[in-house]
Amino acid sequence: MDLYEYQAKELFASHGVPTLPGTVVTEPQGAKAAAAELGGPVVIKAQVKTGGRGKAGGVKLAETPEEAETKAEAILGLDIKGHVTRKVLVTTASDIADEYYFSFLLDRANRNFLAMASVEGGMEIEEVAVSKPEALAKVAIDPIQGVDKAKAEQIVAAAKFPAEVADQVADVIVQLWDTFVAEDATLVEVNPLVKDPQGKIIALDGKVTLDENAAFRQAKQAELVDKEAENPLEAKAKEKGLNYVKLDGEVGIIGNGAGLVMSTLDVVAYAGEKHNGVKPANFLDIGGGASAEVMAAGLDVILGDPEVKSVFVNVFGGITACDAVANGIVQALKILGDEATKPLVVRLDGNNVEEGRRILAEANHPVVTVVDTMDGAADKAAELAAGA
Repeated sequence: MDLYEYQAKELFASHGVPTLPGTVVTEPQGAKAAAAELGGPVVIKAQVKTGGRGKAGGVKLAETPEEAETKAEAILGLDIKGHVTRKVLVTTASDIADEYYFSFLLDRANRNFLAMASVEGGMEIEEVAVSKPEALAKVAIDPIQGVDKAKAEQIVAAAKFPAEVADQVADVIVQLWDTFVAEDATLVEVNPLVKDPQGKIIALDGKVTLDENAAFRQAKQAELVDKEAENPLEAKAKEKGLNYVKLDGEVGIIGNGAGLVMSTLDVVAYAGEKHNGVKPANFLDIGGGASAEVMAAGLDVILGDPEVKSVFVNVFGGITACDAVANGIVQALKILGDEATKPLVVRLDGNNVEEGRRILAEANHPVVTVVDTMDGAADKAAELAAGA
């Protein structure tokens, strides 16, 4: 789960990371009041979960409370890479002597944690990695040993931070590691980490991604969810305990097992090239259970997407046999009743496949088409979506 900047900085502050005071508001008048309370120049920053805010006009300096109100009015409602700005952070402005970069992240490729640091912050770190890779230090972190002051000093040395800020930066790195571990994050990033004219190190921006799989031990994660910005279909799926991700396509997907579902997305996308470019509409993994209730919940979510024109159910029977899956589909369609009107293409394979196909054939539901092969079923689902 990605956090807004203000949420990230609140977590930083709770672990001792130096940040600037600020207030989140949703109306221009609130920005005026916040600026008056903070005193002096302020920065109005769009709170959206994407980069490129500055280039899009989502970050503005205001010298007075009245100017803060005007600038906030210009930013609120601004569309930044498909994200509509519904709130802004009004924060104390700071003069900047130097800009740095720092992050901790989960290094999935090497199954480890990674610290990345650079004395060339303030710009997209991807650009630094390409144009000047030697300026980006990467240090592997042993998850058992973690990051103490000595390890932080090693990172500081690898990134060649100036001697006058080295000790401060090392302290901040330890605090960011505490944030990373305590909050079950997969990313903690500060860009820029700045030195002000007085030589103080400050986290001027913040980005945090939390591991939603740790929600069972991180009760406050639920408080950080922005209900207004959350996709309603994804929210509905989460309530039903489904692993669902909304995509921009027309063929709804239900499968058992993440690997099979990912493969299904690929074959549907390939088949769609022959049928007016239709694409997968979602990722939905029902896991090892394909009961009537689970199948009905999955279909209910997918059929609630107005962009979906057909649904492809792709199941490989293992511990949950194909006859149980077929019965689940039949019962799910009974539960949904008149709501199940879009064509449903079903491909079953594996344990008890013949019995599963027989059950679906005998049910003879008008919206169901059974296809034996994965490629054939993907092609049929794409064809039906294109013709809808």
